[in-house]
Amino acid sequence: MKPQPSNQLDPRVKNVWRINDGLWITICLVIGLAVTLPLSMLPETSAGGRLALMIVVIVAVVLYVLFIFVLPPIRYVRWRYEVSADYLDIAKGIIWRKRYTIPFIRVQNTDTRQGPILRMFHLSDVTIATAATEHVIPGLDAQTADELRDRAAEFARLAREDV
Repeated sequence: MKPQPSNQLDPRVKNVWRINDGLWITICLVIGLAVTLPLSMLPETSAGGRLALMIVVIVAVVLYVLFIFVLPPIRYVRWRYEVSADYLDIAKGIIWRKRYTIPFIRVQNTDTRQGPILRMFHLSDVTIATAATEHVIPGLDAQTADELRDRAAEFARLAREDV
């Protein structure tokens, strides 16, 4: 079996994941409260409505703890990548571990992306596109991401010239 890829993501990506996940959980909590709060105030459904309200709040608290404190460090440790002259090797996953080997002969496009939260932490995502799918390496330092994007594009160009 091949050894794990050697490069890790920038540690600041854990904060980006926490903020993204926290925002999504908050949005779901607000929607859940908007549905269950009026039900808990109706006299004929007040007991069931209060139970539904408590369930929404408990689920939100569990999700906050899980996605803010538990998962980001584990996710960070499991995310690895490595670039060689012939391929890009990506390993990720907590429960279902995935390993991708993308030959540069198949690469059609390389790109960097940076949303507002990534920009706040001076991070970028690198996207490697093939005819079948896109592979994203999230949360790299902006300079590292630019260098990786350019290096992958150069390796892809050289691989096409060799054919």
